[in-house]
Amino acid sequence: MKANSSSEKAILESATDLPLLPRTLEWAKVNSGTTNLDGLATVAGMLADAFSVLPGETSLVDPEPVEAVRADGSVDQVRRGRHLVTSVRPEAPVRLLLTGHMDTVFAADHPFQQIIELENGILNGPGLADMKGGLSVMLGALQLLEQSDYASRIGYDVMINSDEEVGSGSSAALIRRLAESKTAALTYEPALPDGTLAGERGGSGNFSIIFTGKSAHAGRNPDEGRNALVAAADMAVRLKALHREGLSVNPAKIDGGGPNNSVPDQAILRVNFRPKTLEDQAVAQKALDQMVKDIAKLHDLGVHCHGGFGRPPKPIDPQAEKLFGLVKQCGAELSLDISWRGTGGVCDGNNIAACGIPVVDTMGVRGGAIHSSDEFLITDSLVERTQLSALTIMRIAEKGGL
Repeated sequence: MKANSSSEKAILESATDLPLLPRTLEWAKVNSGTTNLDGLATVAGMLADAFSVLPGETSLVDPEPVEAVRADGSVDQVRRGRHLVTSVRPEAPVRLLLTGHMDTVFAADHPFQQIIELENGILNGPGLADMKGGLSVMLGALQLLEQSDYASRIGYDVMINSDEEVGSGSSAALIRRLAESKTAALTYEPALPDGTLAGERGGSGNFSIIFTGKSAHAGRNPDEGRNALVAAADMAVRLKALHREGLSVNPAKIDGGGPNNSVPDQAILRVNFRPKTLEDQAVAQKALDQMVKDIAKLHDLGVHCHGGFGRPPKPIDPQAEKLFGLVKQCGAELSLDISWRGTGGVCDGNNIAACGIPVVDTMGVRGGAIHSSDEFLITDSLVERTQLSALTIMRIAEKGGL
């Protein structure tokens, strides 16, 4: 390990003394699926206690309202858990944003609830990699920073939300507010098993399109009806025709229909867009807007589009390149070969980059098979990634920026 001083080296080596694995296991044993509000409240309290060791203010922030389209076409609000925010040295001239999420994709009644050892150094369990291990790494890195002479030179905000796995609808405004005027951001999604980071990311947009037709008897007066199911199917086929390189379009589900002897008067089409660039996103939005008008006119019924592009594409601009280069340099000092590649996945890093802030969003543990019952954590990576984050933050403090 290279370091600027013996004290810096000692600080980094003290990562082995932190309870990185024990607290990861403690947090992962509590189910915190996005819809499990009781579990989220428990984990939020545990995290608040843990992050209170930092010399700042920690609070739990109420979620913003989020709307959802139900299978019957009604639109109502869904409840989300509170989000954790810790602010340290807000007056510092150089400030970072560190983000993570406390929710998992595993609901309270999901069968995947236990932690088991697959082999020496590899654990299988819900949220170990995505991302309770990452949260432990984040906290560990900040604990090391606070031991160093660099701490007084840098401030930071920590944001851990409760709804990342469903698009961060109730925390998007919070992310934008906290990203303002930051030098850079680090997000603690898991790296790949070999340590590769996610580089550029495509975007994601989710829409629920409501079709309101007119019911009629299928035998007596079918032509007086307006078939919402047919209109939804027509639009699904047209949307799929937009699919091309740089723009994935996935019509995923149609809710609606009814008995065979009645013209269905309501349907909801669910569709996901994955644009590679902001230009691809603009093309998709324009095509969707036009299609809504065309389908409404052709089928003589109402069409209402609900949703949006909650995750804009995340390119690697020159400032992001500098941040990735710094992480790579810090990895080299720790004898780690850091590389990155583009991915079609999305996360809060997309939202942060859309604010013009450079971000590396896979600073968490090495692991894999996330979002499945095969999810695993490579335990050695807890110390490794804690040191990598701590050194990266120290170097930003030392340089007074990127």
